[in-house]
Amino acid sequence: MKITAQEEYGLRILIRIAACRTADGMSIPQLSEAEGITPHYVAKLTRVLRMEGFINSTPGNKGGYILTKPAKEIVIRNVLKALGGTMFNNEFCGSHAGALNLCTNSVDCSARSLWKMVQFTVDNLLDKITLYDLVTTENESAKILNHLLDQNAVTLKTGTSIL
Repeated sequence: MKITAQEEYGLRILIRIAACRTADGMSIPQLSEAEGITPHYVAKLTRVLRMEGFINSTPGNKGGYILTKPAKEIVIRNVLKALGGTMFNNEFCGSHAGALNLCTNSVDCSARSLWKMVQFTVDNLLDKITLYDLVTTENESAKILNHLLDQNAVTLKTGTSIL
């Protein structure tokens, strides 16, 4: 499993915008400098985030980008889905059929069960993490995320059906 550059940088840009304390938000040049990526790529990512309703631009010469709603209301699963989609979805098997038009395992596939379980687990955890949880130091967010991970493990052990 890999996190795409778009998911990584898009999330980091959103965290920067959430941490900004000015009413005008952060501009593309400011975001570019802060994250060490090109202004063109920042513009592409902010466009995706704006189109998906996470940020708005502020007008004027000193304008920038601000959150559309409080960071506590922005769920990380939704952000990552907007930036790159899910790891496994119903179309997955059709796009990995090999040289055939139909996957040879389309009826009975234990690998599909694995990917469904992994996707369920990741989604379950990411649904509990908000942007607010990430607008802090690495040590503080690690504490928050470890607590959520522990809660998620307890939920899975209590018999929640994944498949």
